[in-house]
Amino acid sequence: MTRAVAVALCALVVLSLGACTTPDLHHRVIVSIPEQQLALLQDGHLVATYPVSTSKFGLGDIPGSKGTPLGEFEIANKIGGDAPSGAVFKDRRRTGEIVPPDAPGRDPIVTRILWLRGLERQNALAYSRYIYIHGTPEERNIGLPVSYGCVRMRSRDVIQLFATVGSGARVTIADMPLETLVPGLAPGQLFQPTR
Repeated sequence: MTRAVAVALCALVVLSLGACTTPDLHHRVIVSIPEQQLALLQDGHLVATYPVSTSKFGLGDIPGSKGTPLGEFEIANKIGGDAPSGAVFKDRRRTGEIVPPDAPGRDPIVTRILWLRGLERQNALAYSRYIYIHGTPEERNIGLPVSYGCVRMRSRDVIQLFATVGSGARVTIADMPLETLVPGLAPGQLFQPTR
């Protein structure tokens, strides 16, 4: 192989990899802790809101605290894009089991995983703590702070969110109401996603 061919192949590989890792700059996810709501924005415009569940152990990023960290994040990894609704994940791998909503005695991570990387000092450990936005079979508890640090969603909602946002999309988790965090959102105004 000539040097020119090798350089051309190397450039092609770099360009291909760069195209695969272009961050999603069009979508933003905002989570309100007091309202247990997630807002999805596209190019600054509200697209939908979804009920969620954050930690029952409060807020924070201390290892072992099981708290939900606050601040600015990015979606570092998307896992489970081809999984059926209710598919169980252990260590980010499908187990082969499928759990229906509200199955008694079951509380695994299901359906989709959006793994968050903290971008600030206050949430720098989020990635190593395995803080996700993910599906839960405990759909009856959505809207209540009952998680172990992650942001939980109904399976149908996390499927839609997963299909919309790309890796690198920014995520804000804040201890404030959505109307403070989303420009133009009136108090109590929520948008149902298009199904």
